Amino acid sequence: MNTKTYAGIPEQYAKLEQAKIVLIPVPYDGTSTWQKGADKGPEAFLEASENMELYDIETDSEVYKNGIYLTPPVGALVKPEDMVNAVHQETKKYIKKNKFVTLFGGEHSISIGTIKAFNEAFDNLTVLHIDAHADLRQSYEGSTCNHACAVYDASLNTNLIQVGIRSMDIQEKSVMDYDKTYFAHDMAVDDTWVDSAIEQMTDNVFITFDLDAFDPSILPSTGTPEPGGLFWYETLDFLKQVFVEKNVVGFDIVELCPNDNDKSSDFLAAKLYYKMLSYKFYNEEIEDSYDDTYKEPNRLNNHTKFNDEDEY
Repeated sequence: MNTKTYAGIPEQYAKLEQAKIVLIPVPYDGTSTWQKGADKGPEAFLEASENMELYDIETDSEVYKNGIYLTPPVGALVKPEDMVNAVHQETKKYIKKNKFVTLFGGEHSISIGTIKAFNEAFDNLTVLHIDAHADLRQSYEGSTCNHACAVYDASLNTNLIQVGIRSMDIQEKSVMDYDKTYFAHDMAVDDTWVDSAIEQMTDNVFITFDLDAFDPSILPSTGTPEPGGLFWYETLDFLKQVFVEKNVVGFDIVELCPNDNDKSSDFLAAKLYYKMLSYKFYNEEIEDSYDDTYKEPNRLNNHTKFNDEDEY
């Protein structure tokens, strides 16, 4: 990746010490089972971000002025277990620095390490999983760190809310909590799902957003597109309500599989990321000099749960 700063923002807003936000690219595509190319997703996302207006009309804000530090990409690892461990450690490192940590994949298996880190940092965590697929397999193709297993651990160890689901294996029924699962075919005819989903969330929410949650008519460039997905404004309305009513502690976006003939998907992913940041920091005062206190964590008030001996 040749990008020096996220979206080409000025260096003064891109330094770790002043930035409130951290963006970790994870160009990994080791376990996907149909179309390959998610490892190119972060680069395509960053390129599209450089061509995006940084003023958000809806929130009347320029969220990048809160500071966005773009980390080096997580290294090119072959084994999914090694990748999950590396993502876990990298995510944990920046949470401990009191940053609002975000990630861009890469395939959905990256979220296994991400969710683990956030669950260690925040009590009573809700994982809001927005996706076309249930991703609840305990293991797949010989690995528990497969993209098809992305939220299996979350189903056991967090308050998992699943939205937009329209494809799953019958074996996943035994793991799925139907009271906290919002299937796309039900959502299409009953708009009460938004309030219902939010009511079931705890205060602290981590969002994992698989881009194949969107209908392929607006985002075709993903590894496993499924018909009958979400559309732009209904998705934003839901996300905005979550950010208003809950403490979103971080998020990741995964499964962009760029196509040279379809730059619109890259741009949608870029806009989605920036919109989510705009909602998070809406009405938060931008400080002229951000007091970076990452050496003495206090914003999260909850780092004793971290276990540096974690292994996969």
